[in-house]
Amino acid sequence: MVKRSTKPVTRSKKSTLDRAKDLSTNLRWSWHPRSKRLFESLDPAIWEATGHNPILTIEQLAPTRKEVLESDPVVAAELKACEEELTAYLKSDSWWKRLADKQPKAKRMKVAYFCMEYGLHEHLPLYSGGLGVLAGDHLKSASDLGIPLTAIGMLWRKGYYRQELTNDGEVRILYPEYDFNTLPVIDTGKQIEVEIGTRTVHAKIWKLQVGRVPLYLLDTDFEANKPADRQLTHHLYGGDNEFRIRQEVLLGVGGLKALDELGIKPTVFHLNEGHAAFCQLELLTRAVEKGTSFEKAVEKVRSNSVFTTHTPVPAGNDRFDVKLFSKYMKSYAQRLGVKPAEVLALGREDVSNTEESFCMTVLALKLAERCNGVAKLHGATAREMWTGVYGVKNPDEVPIGHITNGIHPETWIADECRPFYDKYLKPKWVGAGPENDWWAKAKSAPDAELWGLRHRMRQKLIAGLRHHLRAQLIRHGADQDQINALYDTLHESALTIGFARRFATYKRAPLIFKDAKRLAKIMNDADRPVQIIFSGKAHPRDAEGNAFVRTVYEMTKQKPFRGRVWFLENYDMSIGRLLTSGCDVWLNNPIRPMEASGTSGMKPPLNGGVNFSILDGWWPEGYNGKNGWAIGREQPETTRPKQDKVDAESIYSLLETEIVPEFYNRDSADVPTKWVKRMRESMMSVCAEFSSHRMVADYVNTSYLPAHG
Repeated sequence: MVKRSTKPVTRSKKSTLDRAKDLSTNLRWSWHPRSKRLFESLDPAIWEATGHNPILTIEQLAPTRKEVLESDPVVAAELKACEEELTAYLKSDSWWKRLADKQPKAKRMKVAYFCMEYGLHEHLPLYSGGLGVLAGDHLKSASDLGIPLTAIGMLWRKGYYRQELTNDGEVRILYPEYDFNTLPVIDTGKQIEVEIGTRTVHAKIWKLQVGRVPLYLLDTDFEANKPADRQLTHHLYGGDNEFRIRQEVLLGVGGLKALDELGIKPTVFHLNEGHAAFCQLELLTRAVEKGTSFEKAVEKVRSNSVFTTHTPVPAGNDRFDVKLFSKYMKSYAQRLGVKPAEVLALGREDVSNTEESFCMTVLALKLAERCNGVAKLHGATAREMWTGVYGVKNPDEVPIGHITNGIHPETWIADECRPFYDKYLKPKWVGAGPENDWWAKAKSAPDAELWGLRHRMRQKLIAGLRHHLRAQLIRHGADQDQINALYDTLHESALTIGFARRFATYKRAPLIFKDAKRLAKIMNDADRPVQIIFSGKAHPRDAEGNAFVRTVYEMTKQKPFRGRVWFLENYDMSIGRLLTSGCDVWLNNPIRPMEASGTSGMKPPLNGGVNFSILDGWWPEGYNGKNGWAIGREQPETTRPKQDKVDAESIYSLLETEIVPEFYNRDSADVPTKWVKRMRESMMSVCAEFSSHRMVADYVNTSYLPAHG
């Protein structure tokens, strides 16, 4: 394994391409347009083929191309500018510095942030979906704001699965193997040992730099470990419950040991979901071993722990039966000097029920003083879910608050939107804080400019779709007529609706097809065509979710929808950016209140898109009646079939009476003035309020600083 040096090297001794590799090892490039353009310019075809991987792009350059680049003064000048802009960013004044200067005690705050997955960029296989992308955006905003935060995670050798569909819609699960030498990770040279059951597991510690924030990643796939232990960092969310508990011991306990090995002493521990909750159990045990009573140790661990719960879906909260938990965690009773039942009680809602399984969410709730859901509605749902943990009947007495999720604007603003931003919104990203709202200036942008922006983004989307779908059709053995249809049926001027997310059943991806005949009539109006783009993955073991994928895929082949409805395989961050920036309308129709947050809908407004959603997750806070559309009613129906019927009817009615007419009713300059007004309102009301800068600042003010204090 190549070990890349982190020491600065004199520039004159380094070639241009070696310096470009060095630049890529700080992921700030992934939200810095100039750096992205530089890497793409090295060879656009290779850049695309490698999944936008800078190191792999450089390594695959032809020798003659390398010679040209090494002597190209334009490349040299751009690289120098990117290096200088990175240096300036890292040294710049920050929101945190301004805040900490007023609070001397705050300067000693150090946050350790634990998460099983991180969605930072499509070429890094460290994420599966929304939880990971949220964690990635959290790190990026922590960097921009200057928060003293260190992140802990896992370096997945095979990551989450790649999705391919057979011709009949069955999902193929493919696991590629990644070479860490082609990823911007640095071997720290440090290792830890973790007791997992009866075995000692060794883990390397790798470092991934995200702007100002270091992310340390654990890796067990090397010769010091037995084959079964090497596999612990192969697949994200792979294997059975026993495999999961072993992974969670590695993340929680191993993550804490990694911090020890690195000499990092956090004052605040933030667990993003319950996967890392064994960290708190280890902290509790260490306090007892130092002479603190069990009760005082619980109080101490709770006081500096922050826990974010992300799902109201029972299956999303990991549970382990008593036998399995005892197999791997029985030593904690001995170390704590208590009976095994007392350790099990830390993960049980009903401590008197000796048959109840051990729940990681319950452990995290009991050992964190500051707990939150990820939207206002989700906070209320979580309080109702977890009354048993706190021994109360009234949800209002449950100490779970909410910090509504946000998204990292610079990651999700399409580069093609930047000229519009520079001309009308005039953002100053470096040094910005949560109080900065560039989007309020959209009020002064002319209708024609906003509409032009939307049209350009749709054009880019259609070009990108043709590229992806052509390759997809060829894999499926399509003939030339089917491939040519991409250019006949996908329209750059048609109203385009996007639906892309995890295909969990509660998200109801096929709902819009409930009355296929009515939908076909809406979509096939020759004067007012509508097209819908789907993408998304279910968990590999979620048979019902994958059946939904098959259902949607089958609808793309039905005659009324052929060429109007498309399913894009292998949903990732790249496809996410393409769809959220290019679609006019973002559709979301979960069963309320099952959507904890649903951050994908926060992204389209950055690029002039609008939301069309059930009032679930973040949308009850975001919807103001003028910036999108609300599907159905807040009051739930008595049965699932009734709920589906009411919500589908609302979708069709709004499409027929408001959405389609607004999009196609134009003034003399061919501008849909009512639609543009809604676009503007969407941009002004959503973008600042639902940015991860606001979210991270909320964590600082309501959780991190109090926990530190």
